[in-house]
Amino acid sequence: MHVVSGYQEVPNHFAIGGKLPYARRREASWNCERQTALEQVHTRTAGAQSGPNRELLRREERDAVLLLTLNRPDARNCLSEDVIAALHAAIKEAGTSHSVRAVVLTGAGSAFSSGHDLKELTAHRNDPDRGRAYFAKIMTACSDLMLSIVRCPKPVIAAVNGIATAAGCQLVAACDLAVASTEARFATPGVNIGLFCSTPMVALSRNLSRKAAMEMLLLGDMVDAEQAKELGLVNRVVKADETVNEAVELGRRIAMKPKATLKIGKEAFYRQLEMTLEDAYAYAASVMVENMLDREAEEGIGAFLDKREPNWPR
Repeated sequence: MHVVSGYQEVPNHFAIGGKLPYARRREASWNCERQTALEQVHTRTAGAQSGPNRELLRREERDAVLLLTLNRPDARNCLSEDVIAALHAAIKEAGTSHSVRAVVLTGAGSAFSSGHDLKELTAHRNDPDRGRAYFAKIMTACSDLMLSIVRCPKPVIAAVNGIATAAGCQLVAACDLAVASTEARFATPGVNIGLFCSTPMVALSRNLSRKAAMEMLLLGDMVDAEQAKELGLVNRVVKADETVNEAVELGRRIAMKPKATLKIGKEAFYRQLEMTLEDAYAYAASVMVENMLDREAEEGIGAFLDKREPNWPR
């Protein structure tokens, strides 16, 4: 096993679900490098830098699609306090942007995200309250980030280029759609280190069947991309070098749809999921009435009946 940039390189047999001794499993699934003192800065914008030449979150607009890249490859893009803040700010900004119609989220290097920065969290165990206040702050911030993805009026698509574990797996589950590389792997391995993946459980249990979600949570084993697709965690599996482009193309196709209609539909989808069947139908019926009265529906239905292309309102 080689040592690369301060963390142990994971052997290939781990990536395909092979069994490792406990200590090495923990190292492979959870090892996140803490930022150096030079890199530690407070995030003020979604492009804030963690060092003189390093952005925590890279931004690139491809037509109407905003590509956001988690940029801590040496730490497997783990979700430090600053990364959470940067991503939350970027999602919020995308939601109000007139030029952005869809968002794609990916990771730099060989990982999508390995979850929380455990070294950053552990450093606060020496606080007078043993870290309680800081732990609450981070868990709340991460939960708020996940909610911001669900509540963003634009579709958010995960382009999973590598491992997505713990809160990284939660991030995939929180996105509206997910495209996975054939090399992607997923896990909620907290149970292996005495920290059950309780917040990832929220997103996971809303994407997978109960038994599939519980198996991932109770065993903490790696799930490959094809298994993840079968379970409903991702939509598509593509070659490694096609992952981001496939997700961006998916975003472009969605961006061509009427803007207000997409916003109405996404919000209604998530709201009705939490309702009883009767309440969901009542709510959805009221949404359709309002949607019918919108200019987009008037134009779209008119175009369909007239056998012409719709001219969507701007």
